[in-house]
Amino acid sequence: MITRVNIFLAIALIACALSLINSQYQARRLFIELEREQSLSKQYELQWTQLKLDQSTFGKHSRIEETASKELNMVPVTPARTQYLKAAELK
Repeated sequence: MITRVNIFLAIALIACALSLINSQYQARRLFIELEREQSLSKQYELQWTQLKLDQSTFGKHSRIEETASKELNMVPVTPARTQYLKAAELK
């Protein structure tokens, strides 16, 4: 009878040990995944900051005006070049 109890307790001990090993493995795996995701989050945050900086740089009025005049050969509108339409001409 005592031998059966000892065998049962040994099997229960082995099952608990294997369960503990599995739990530690899962915890390590999840921790590595968490670290990886935090690293990605930092990269995305850095990219977002860079994009906001680019937007503020490229969105400035002076830069837009400079690009329009140099690359697109646009010139500012003057009253001499403006054409006005009258209501009678629209029909």
